[in-house]
Amino acid sequence: MSHTSSFWSSPSAEALKQLDSGPKGLSGDEARRRHLRDAHLLLKPKSRLSTYELLFRQFTSPIILILLAAAGLAFFLADPTDTAIILLIVLASGLLGFWQERSANQAVASLLAIVQVKADVLRDGSQASVPVDEVVPGDVVLLRAGDTVPGDCLLLESKDLFVDEATLTGETYPVEKICGVLPIDSPLARRTNSLFLGTHVVSGNSTALVVHIGSDTEFGKVSGRLQLRPPETEFERGIRQFGYLLLEVTVVLVVAIFAVNVYLARPVLEAFLFSLALAVGLTPQLLPAIISINLAHGAKRMAQQKVIVKRLASIENFGSMTV
Repeated sequence: MSHTSSFWSSPSAEALKQLDSGPKGLSGDEARRRHLRDAHLLLKPKSRLSTYELLFRQFTSPIILILLAAAGLAFFLADPTDTAIILLIVLASGLLGFWQERSANQAVASLLAIVQVKADVLRDGSQASVPVDEVVPGDVVLLRAGDTVPGDCLLLESKDLFVDEATLTGETYPVEKICGVLPIDSPLARRTNSLFLGTHVVSGNSTALVVHIGSDTEFGKVSGRLQLRPPETEFERGIRQFGYLLLEVTVVLVVAIFAVNVYLARPVLEAFLFSLALAVGLTPQLLPAIISINLAHGAKRMAQQKVIVKRLASIENFGSMTV
């Protein structure tokens, strides 16, 4: 609805008229019709990785790939002991990370299945409690301390209303909200007559008109950008760069030693096999296991403090935070 894109600059009576609503809210039939019409706007949770995708992700780091190559070289050199040891370490490291992340994902899914957020709305002139996913543009919602705002709203009435907008604007302190009309060019953080999806009422109470839901909201626009591939953490970047450095050093040393052996007139096959054996010996075979064990230990300690770690590599970033 383009005519409500700057709803904070409209009087409440005009906003109600534009949304074909009234102070007593929508009828039940009209709300159901709008819910069907706007169902495509609802924010959908990011699709979870399948079990196979999650398992495969554990074996995609450069160091793991180097170790797999080393295992292949060891097998080529007829060294079954080294081959078995390297593969066992890689498998143990990958399975440990897979088990930890899969357990965390299952715990989060269980929590989301239990918790269902509802909103108090006016339907047919009476107060009703409905799931936030069933709130539609034109609904009149009743909000009080502790409630989550179910959409982008224009205030109709308010009393001592303070809202925590940290999730959207980063504002540290609760923001006071009052009724009124604001200039059309008011920045997001200065729209004191508006409430936004995902923010929380800290104190006071209000009656508000829902103008936008789901992907049309300010939070929905941000959420859409976050659906992209999660950014690489500093820890992952460091491990990746170390893996590439290790690969470069190994290749340079192997080529140099092979060239020296050939220059000294040693048999080419013997020089080649010696260079391959050196490449296997240079690989940090225990490094992936050490990394996985330490990250899993950190995840376990955080679980004791009732914190779920969905992605092991994020622990290092969390530890670098300042509060």
